[in-house]
Amino acid sequence: MEPEKIRIICPYCDAINAVPKDRPAKAAKCGKCHQPLFAGSPVDLDSARFDRHVSRSDIPVVVDFWAPWCGPCRAMAPAFEQTARELEPHMRLAKVDIDKAPDIAAQYGVQGVPTLVVYKNGKAADRQVGALPASQLRAWIERHIG
Repeated sequence: MEPEKIRIICPYCDAINAVPKDRPAKAAKCGKCHQPLFAGSPVDLDSARFDRHVSRSDIPVVVDFWAPWCGPCRAMAPAFEQTARELEPHMRLAKVDIDKAPDIAAQYGVQGVPTLVVYKNGKAADRQVGALPASQLRAWIERHIG
């Protein structure tokens, strides 16, 4: 009997990879481009990549909608990066620059930055508007593992 697999989207080439659930995903490599499926940092998403990463992934995806001119966004960025290193492969953390992808921000009702949205099975499961300190950020994200 074939082991159960989970779909993980490659952060480099956007290929959908089926990874056996009983194997350590942290060490998995993309079947197409052979890059690691988890790089220890948030994935930058734009309009072309967003839907594939959010709707086709079997692991939760936490998206930070941010802007380069936003002071609280820049202040929270190091904690978001650290959380990506610590929580992969249980979650995928991603960032969307709303200045480069205003259509995505509008489609998902993002009216202020930073806005964090957790997507599970392609649907928004939770939302946090405003920057969080590192410990609260991690705790908020960890609630959605599993």
